[in-house]
Amino acid sequence: MTEATQSISLGGRAVDAGARLRRRHAAERRFKLYGIAAIAMALLVLVVLLGSIVSKGFSAFVQAHVDLEIDFDPEVIDPAGTRDRAALSGANYTALVKQALQREFPDVSGRSAKRNLAALVSSGAGFQLRRMVLDDPSLIGRSEVVSLPLADDADMLLKGYIDRDTAESGRRLNDAQIGWLDTLVERGQVETVFNVDFFTKADSREPELAGIWGAAMGSLLTMIVTLVLSFPLAVMTAVYLEEFAPKNRIVDLIEVNINNLAAVPSIVFGLLGLAVFINFFGLPRSAPLVGGMVLALMTLPTIIIASRAALKAVPPSIREGALGVGASPVQVV
Repeated sequence: MTEATQSISLGGRAVDAGARLRRRHAAERRFKLYGIAAIAMALLVLVVLLGSIVSKGFSAFVQAHVDLEIDFDPEVIDPAGTRDRAALSGANYTALVKQALQREFPDVSGRSAKRNLAALVSSGAGFQLRRMVLDDPSLIGRSEVVSLPLADDADMLLKGYIDRDTAESGRRLNDAQIGWLDTLVERGQVETVFNVDFFTKADSREPELAGIWGAAMGSLLTMIVTLVLSFPLAVMTAVYLEEFAPKNRIVDLIEVNINNLAAVPSIVFGLLGLAVFINFFGLPRSAPLVGGMVLALMTLPTIIIASRAALKAVPPSIREGALGVGASPVQVV
């Protein structure tokens, strides 16, 4: 008798077993296809998300700079001629940038027009010139062509994120500024360079000066504090509870609390850190120490539970064999 002709009695009536088996196999195949489709859909959404991030953010790795001939005027930088670092550090280097732009566009007059012209160059250009002078005071009294970063609006225009066809009232750059910028491009004074500052600078109010170095170092220091505080304490706690702690109500209460803490939302630990570490103990805000301590509290229950599970997974024969050859309980652990 073949599978197709087999039948069983169910509830007093004959049922084709082969048909039931085929329907079950078909349902299993459909379920498998649903799972594959769900995974494919998740991968597709992930690819679209990553593609969107890369397509919109890759331009941050390049930055527009303008080459200007800077006259390091001693009357502006060091009128006393002492070459004192304090005097050099406090000089008005932004005025040197404005003077260089004024020489490029001598026909620009009026307070508002000059302010708009100076707005094309990043406000951090003055700090760049100050670093150059402090590193090499011999620049004073000389003229050098310096590559300075453009302001974020000018950079966005050159990258195509600001539509030139938009009405002037709806743009962050007016027609005059766009004309000056186009003139600099035509003269070959504007170039696109790799944005090294994105990796070497910290956060800034100016987008063109902002970088990820501060955030990266803060995250690294926070992880170091978390590891130093949580890992040894959690592993030693797990070893004690699993191997040495007596079975009584106090230990049971500790185990219940550890399991409960593993399920506490992270926002609760954040509020705890704010109330205890910052408000009560007065530790500094936005410090890796505070963040590491809070993360250590969050990870302690998880590491303890995982460590205890790892100890339980060791076969009893290994423990018994170690004890049989004369190892102490600590050596067994």
